[in-house]
Amino acid sequence: MGYLGEDIKKLGFGLMRLPQKDGKIDIEQTKEMVDLFLEAGFNYFDTAWAYAGSEDAIRQALVERYPRERFYLATKNAAWIDTKTREDAIRQFDTSLKQTGAGYFDFYLLHNLGEGRTKYFDDYDMWSWIAEKKAEGKIRHMGFSFHSTAKELDEILTAHPEMEFVQLQINYADWENPAIQSKACYETARKHGKPVIVMEPVKGGLLANPPESVQKILKEAEPESSISSWGVRFAADLDGLITVLSGMSSVEQMKDNLSFMKGFTGLTDSQKQTLKAAQEELARIPLIPCTTCNYCAKVCPMDIGISGSFTTLNGFTLYHNEASAKRDVEWLVDGHGKKRAAECIKCGKCEEACPQHISIREELERVTATLG
Repeated sequence: MGYLGEDIKKLGFGLMRLPQKDGKIDIEQTKEMVDLFLEAGFNYFDTAWAYAGSEDAIRQALVERYPRERFYLATKNAAWIDTKTREDAIRQFDTSLKQTGAGYFDFYLLHNLGEGRTKYFDDYDMWSWIAEKKAEGKIRHMGFSFHSTAKELDEILTAHPEMEFVQLQINYADWENPAIQSKACYETARKHGKPVIVMEPVKGGLLANPPESVQKILKEAEPESSISSWGVRFAADLDGLITVLSGMSSVEQMKDNLSFMKGFTGLTDSQKQTLKAAQEELARIPLIPCTTCNYCAKVCPMDIGISGSFTTLNGFTLYHNEASAKRDVEWLVDGHGKKRAAECIKCGKCEEACPQHISIREELERVTATLG
């Protein structure tokens, strides 16, 4: 038995990116993936109220086809989406129960805490509510997923030591990234004695196709291994994990993950050196040295999403994925109520405040020229 007294394997099935057919989730392919996953001895499934169609799909592919004790099911509450009252937020739980047909949830998460989103969970006192649901037996383990700084994570865990686990974005590319703070957040969770569930070990698929120079390092080390396998194995090698989620979108991806995770016992010294070389190669690619301190934002008269724009451009520089970059702009700039780079009036106040001495006006011009 592992953390929290549960027999959970190191690979979890993330249900955010299920296979599509004719614009809808492909239930039959999802069933095949579920079957392969369970047959290989894995048992943790992760969905969310906010993942369109996912809870309904897993009811059909898993809950209605297997005994309830055969699997662990996790879902999440996004109190910051389309809510005006505590009752609106609580209603998401009832919807999740209905859509999954699961009867109860093994793991229930307050979804995507950090920055302005945490306020909703505080204002609605979702902390006492989730504890009540656990006492009722509708939730077996309570925790939260998190996207922000290690400092804010420390504050939340200090205020809410009753939370049993934390779900964090961890991958080898973001391990030392000052914007994502994977390593710092992981160490903060462990400092508080909380086991970790890893999300985004392949960075939303981007680490399945990293820069060519990085791919060369990984392929020379293990020609037979998929590029994406390195991301999952990097995360799975960490101590204090409940599981590592992989958002699989096809039977082929499922088979690949099972091939290297079924007997996984940890990385060898040689594999660790290969990943270190990959990280060093990524670090050699010239990026904007923004640490997201946001001193610039405090003095910007136009309220430009400067750090979000720079994080997006850095991602595009590394992975050349336009669709991903556009999603990042919508989330990191528009979603934070900020204006886009094109609205910069070039007053220069941001550069006076920047401790990294970045030529912010020039870089914002590059953001506009590259991403619009």
